[in-house]
Amino acid sequence: MLLMLVVFLCMLLVITLLPISYSQHYLVRSCDFIRLQVFYLACLAGICVCLFFSTQLSVLNVVSVLILGIILAVQGYWIYPYTCFARKEVASSAKDATHSIRILSANVLMSNDHYSALIELVEQHQPDLLITLESDANWQQQLSCLEELYPYRVYCPKDNRYGMHLYSKYKIKQYQVCELVEDDIPSIHILFENTQGITMQGHFIHPAPPSPTEEDTSRPRDTELIILAKALKNVTRPIIVAGDLNDVAWSRTTRLFMQISGLLDPRKGRGFYNTFHAKYFFMRWPLDHLFHSQGFTVKRIKRLAKYGSDHFALLSELVFENVNQQSLETKSRELKQQDIEELAMNKADKRKVPRFDKD
Repeated sequence: MLLMLVVFLCMLLVITLLPISYSQHYLVRSCDFIRLQVFYLACLAGICVCLFFSTQLSVLNVVSVLILGIILAVQGYWIYPYTCFARKEVASSAKDATHSIRILSANVLMSNDHYSALIELVEQHQPDLLITLESDANWQQQLSCLEELYPYRVYCPKDNRYGMHLYSKYKIKQYQVCELVEDDIPSIHILFENTQGITMQGHFIHPAPPSPTEEDTSRPRDTELIILAKALKNVTRPIIVAGDLNDVAWSRTTRLFMQISGLLDPRKGRGFYNTFHAKYFFMRWPLDHLFHSQGFTVKRIKRLAKYGSDHFALLSELVFENVNQQSLETKSRELKQQDIEELAMNKADKRKVPRFDKD
């Protein structure tokens, strides 16, 4: 029994150490996604280790404790910033704060026909910006009832699970639909004005995931994130980036995205907000994201109720108060160039992202 436990811990150790490599193969990068599950399994194994340790002392006992310690330390290092024990990267808004920006991001699952369930969520939470992903022409037709609420819209329906729609209560001054890396995988970029008359940028993306059915490697996804990060690096106006990144919050690529762009993650210190998979509670991780530039505070972040998709919708409410906050990622900024080189992202062309030089 103890030998089987050691073998099990060795398997968890391999899964734990594989993502340290710069390999972009989907089998390696998929190990990033299950860090929470591996941590929980290691904790359960730890209970068994303690039981064996209390009854007998052997070489296998010692080996199991050492392996367990490595697993918990490594996995804990990556996921800790998103626990309630960590420092919040973004300050909370004052209770009486007004002029908030409410963003709802929903990967609808193209085959999902529970249209009314999403419409009810929108009517209940009244987001100022609604982003739908995987939305095709049928979804566009079914959501047409929302057009009175959202006078400004950008439509990009596709039947390949990469369609996008943007509904906005704010005036969209400029917009562009781009295919930054791969044909037929779009992103939406807008310049909009909030109720305070402040001009902001919004960038909404949905890169392809590394998987045996999509991409053999994470290269397309990583490239799209780095292209966007480079383009946003020196932008001075307020920025919001949202969407299904097909990457987890704690991965090397997502951290690199934040390091380069200087954007902040409001989930840090608040929780994981696991938005996928909605049907399987034991296999959930944070795939849907929202990042923003300096100046915002957080009024609330909420994972909404199920609506038939394999994703939960994510509701984020921000207040622009022009507050400066230090990104936790700046501590490891010196690693940025090495990571870019190792991931072969040096040629990621930021010029593909619209600059919106003029308001």
